[in-house]
Amino acid sequence: MASPTAPRPVGDKLVTVFGGSGFIGRHVVRALVRNGWRVRVAVRRPDLAGHLQPLGGVGQIVATQANMRFPESVLQAARGADAVVNLVGILAESGKQTFDALQAEGPRLAARAAKEAGATSFLQMSAIGADRQSAAEYGRSKSAGEDAALEVFPDAVILRPSIVFGPEDSFFNRFAAMARVSPALPLIGGGKTLFQPVFVGDVAQAVAGALDGAVAGGDGAYELGGPEVLSFEEILRYVLKETGRNRILAPLPFGLAKAQAKLLQLLPNAPLTVDQVTMLETDNVVSSDAEATGRTLRAFGIEPTPIGSVVPGYLWRYRKAGQFEKTRVEV
Repeated sequence: MASPTAPRPVGDKLVTVFGGSGFIGRHVVRALVRNGWRVRVAVRRPDLAGHLQPLGGVGQIVATQANMRFPESVLQAARGADAVVNLVGILAESGKQTFDALQAEGPRLAARAAKEAGATSFLQMSAIGADRQSAAEYGRSKSAGEDAALEVFPDAVILRPSIVFGPEDSFFNRFAAMARVSPALPLIGGGKTLFQPVFVGDVAQAVAGALDGAVAGGDGAYELGGPEVLSFEEILRYVLKETGRNRILAPLPFGLAKAQAKLLQLLPNAPLTVDQVTMLETDNVVSSDAEATGRTLRAFGIEPTPIGSVVPGYLWRYRKAGQFEKTRVEV
């Protein structure tokens, strides 16, 4: 975890953050505000971004409308910006919100908007697993987005985090919620897939550091992972331990998981898709190449935060007696 520093006075520099109202976005906005940036948050529904206002001073954070499917709105949102950050991404397609539109072509639009605005910095949030040859459409679209961003903005900084954890995450919270109501949790692929969970605060500090010139942009993405490499099974056992639940961990072969996901993805807000199962067939950890070339969190001067320092602080709400679980006395 980066050492806390006193907030800087608000300066003249303006950054546009596309997708700044989501899970990672709110932490990025907080980090940028602390570094003295004026922040323009570009989202589809500015009226739903009010929760960001308390993060900064009066007038320091302004929400504006932008949609990656409408180029003019993207260009307008970036006008006058000194830096542009694109955090827009999805885990599953829904209607017109497709991987191709948001993750392959969206970065090109955002980079073009940054270039036309005269911005000196552009940052594209990608993900570990971005690969032109990926079997998952998610991974291929993330890779295409990286290429598109660099084509338009050659000095762009590309960040690839592993699974991101934090109080509002959809990973640890999801399985903790499942354990509260289900007698069993699925060990997809036998639970052997490896992850390197990274704290959202560390990711946000990396974004802020990149805009302050901590690292060079261009070819070569920075891969962000925490200090621990854990298997899917180890993560589920950790969740059960922290929530005080005794549940069966049921091995589910990839083939059967895909068959179930094929049906589940037809539901609104699909809990699981075939593409997500396909992603689980590949480990989600920092590559040996990124480690060897120093393109990790440490390039930003950040010591990765372990899950034990953060996750128990928000999983307590899934215990039978909440925050009083450990002090409860049986009579």
